[in-house]
Amino acid sequence: MITPLLRCISAAAAVCVCTALPALGQADPIKFGKIDERDLTNANFVADSAAEAVVLCDFGRSRFEPAEDGFRTVFERVTRIKILKKSGYDWATVRVPLYKKDGNAEKLVNLKGYTYNLVNNQVVKEKMESEAVFTEQQSVNNFSRKFTLPNVREGSIIEYTYVINSDFIFNFQDWQFQRSIPTRWSEYRAAIPEYYDYKMLLQGYEPLAIQEREETNTQYVVRWGRSQLTAINEQEHSAGSAAVMAQVTNHRWAMKDVVALRPEPFMTTPKDYVSRIDFELAGMKWPNEGYRSVANTWEKINESLLQDENFGMQLKRGGFLKEQTTALATKYPDLNQRIAAVHDLVRQAVKYNGNDQLYATGPLRRSYDQHSGSAADVNLLLIALLRDAGVPANPVLLSTRTHGVVNQAVPLLAKFNYVVAHVALPEGKEMLVDATEPLVPCGMLPPRCLSGSGRLIMPDAGQSRWVNLRPSQRFLEYRQVQLTMDDHGGYTGKTHQEHAGYTALMSREKLQKNGEKKFMEEMVRSQEGWSIPKFAFKEREVLTKPLTIDYEFTVPGADSPASTIYLNPLRAFVDNKNPFHHEDRRFPVDFGAQVDETVMMTITLPAGYVAEELPKPTIVELPDNGGRFSYTIQDSGQGTLQIASRMSLRKPMYMAEEYTYLREFYNRMLAKQAEQIVIKKKS
Repeated sequence: MITPLLRCISAAAAVCVCTALPALGQADPIKFGKIDERDLTNANFVADSAAEAVVLCDFGRSRFEPAEDGFRTVFERVTRIKILKKSGYDWATVRVPLYKKDGNAEKLVNLKGYTYNLVNNQVVKEKMESEAVFTEQQSVNNFSRKFTLPNVREGSIIEYTYVINSDFIFNFQDWQFQRSIPTRWSEYRAAIPEYYDYKMLLQGYEPLAIQEREETNTQYVVRWGRSQLTAINEQEHSAGSAAVMAQVTNHRWAMKDVVALRPEPFMTTPKDYVSRIDFELAGMKWPNEGYRSVANTWEKINESLLQDENFGMQLKRGGFLKEQTTALATKYPDLNQRIAAVHDLVRQAVKYNGNDQLYATGPLRRSYDQHSGSAADVNLLLIALLRDAGVPANPVLLSTRTHGVVNQAVPLLAKFNYVVAHVALPEGKEMLVDATEPLVPCGMLPPRCLSGSGRLIMPDAGQSRWVNLRPSQRFLEYRQVQLTMDDHGGYTGKTHQEHAGYTALMSREKLQKNGEKKFMEEMVRSQEGWSIPKFAFKEREVLTKPLTIDYEFTVPGADSPASTIYLNPLRAFVDNKNPFHHEDRRFPVDFGAQVDETVMMTITLPAGYVAEELPKPTIVELPDNGGRFSYTIQDSGQGTLQIASRMSLRKPMYMAEEYTYLREFYNRMLAKQAEQIVIKKKS
């Protein structure tokens, strides 16, 4: 787990280890190069027939060994995977993430790989060549080694092994037990000397098959710097070295028959829920020295960010636009109007380039001049200009939905990848502002930012706090429909449609991308026989108002008049599939915002026809006021029917314990919306 910590070895001591670190005395669960030939047949994989591949065994261990200037970590891994389908070929390409800083980099060594195939009942073993290994650069400090196993086909077994040597003690190797394919056995071992104190964060929903811990004593020969000699016995150890016994904690974790982490609708990112263990260096304690904490606190993070050249210092450098901000402050004495004006200035001046970053990529003036920048470039400029315009604005750190959840109990700057503006309003109110998206109005966060909570960074670290990212805007859709039926079962109609909140944003983005004609074509593509002779869009550019769509449509009926007409009037205006098709779910349903969908419909019956059968009104409610669906239908007795269907989800997130109720809520709602109306000709 990478955190911006100092090198983790005391400059006063150099350490040399005399004995190897034991690992609970257990045999390794896998031996590289020794496969079970029975795994090359399909007989052992009947239960996995739906999977594209299966991890047969994934085994890793980390230990410490001496280096020139202290300790380094050594991580060893052996992985074996069975390929079941062509779609599983991608598992033969592996990326190993590595870290580098200040000219020092983690090293991948002893990389080997084989592919095993059964050919004419004979095992054919093919070695991975060095030409199959490449280096890819992800960022200034992060890169990876990528390799691909050869000659992979359905039924192949692939295996690979490698070692990572790292001088970055803070970057102790994490371990992931679960993947998107089933795993038969996953095991991780770690041997940690008492000099290092790591926080171990276990997450996920799968049970551990093994969790063991054993303390052993290991002898170290320590060569001390002169400042430490008086703390030992200078006469006895005049050479400056001493043999000491250190306690080593040997950990072992394992999971068996781990199910694949399947993708689910309305989830943030799989890494929020995957079964894994992460490590964070909390502190160090050397012989004859006190405990030295290296773990961050939120106060330390706050102070370091404000002093950072590419974060806090940039907030003081918006003066190059002082003339514009002063003019806006004069023109808009109303605070909300002034905030919106500064938001427009930044949004139009600097285009978001799609890169989510916490730090500015350079001077804000450069991003302004180039009219392009990262999320940090855009929103740090926004904060600086708001301040110059007399608006009390400060940064809020957050992690986007695809980046992963932030644990408020563990101060880790690396868990954040985004920054937005926080504005303090009168009467204790507040507003969150983001200027990266041209179609997002002032005071509304892009959907990628709806991730629970963010950390407000204040000039006084003691005033920093967590802020709720829950939006006041909803996914809101309203439809008013008028249907006029004919005696053939066809009908003409007029629809007034309003999209507000996040639904408006999604529709405006689609409209901008596709244009009006294609937008309408896609909207009615699933409606067989529909034609739309006329349509009009309103409020396309006024982002603070709902996007409205008015259109007319016709649907042909049968070739001849019908004595009985069966009508399913809501089918074209609501979803007809339950997104929650699995019976159970282990993690939350995260919509990001509340949902509100309403259809109001008036149906004019053909002359001489009456409604013989109508659905019954119904109300479905979720526990604890979590949501409500209502359906009513009324017959005026004068040839018209009135239908009202409304669904409201009052929470942006539903916990796993609420999933059964939410799934049944959708089942009952969709069943009611699918009920038919029976219309008959008067006798």
